[in-house]
Amino acid sequence: MFGGRVPSRVTTARSVVSFRVVGRDLDPADEQIVRRCYESLRRFAAIVGPPVAEPDDLVQEALVRTLRVTPLHQLDHPEAYLRRTVLNLARNARRSRRRRDAAFARLAAADGTEDELPSDLADLDQLSPRDRALLYLKVVEGRTYAEMAGELAMREDAVRARVSRATRHLRVLIVEELRDG
Repeated sequence: MFGGRVPSRVTTARSVVSFRVVGRDLDPADEQIVRRCYESLRRFAAIVGPPVAEPDDLVQEALVRTLRVTPLHQLDHPEAYLRRTVLNLARNARRSRRRRDAAFARLAAADGTEDELPSDLADLDQLSPRDRALLYLKVVEGRTYAEMAGELAMREDAVRARVSRATRHLRVLIVEELRDG
């Protein structure tokens, strides 16, 4: 499709999205899809991604990977497909971060130091990317369980259960924090 060329970058400026393929513009139908859903995808990536990941980077990588396979306008539900890709990328980043953090913890234990960075988002970071995605879709975007199930390829009852467990887990963390602090 791109003649061996790889999409290069997405830039945003006041909701103007420009997506270029190295040496060539994006297909107009795909560009319209990117313009329509970019900000929503960016907010989603900010929630599901690890704190150290830039939301724009996650969205850009999702777009690049998707466009390598197929044009966006040929997908039945391009925004849902891109959300799923962002979620998978967030999971990968979280796994990599866990491996890196475990290696640093082993090094810190070996030399007797420990580095802890407090964060207001530490409670949310303890949830899996999928649970953060579900809470974001439910609380921030006001999606129904059926819509969330469709977007994340899950059964509706599984979505309902995970949202309930994630909410309960956050509640426990907050109560413990208030009790201890």
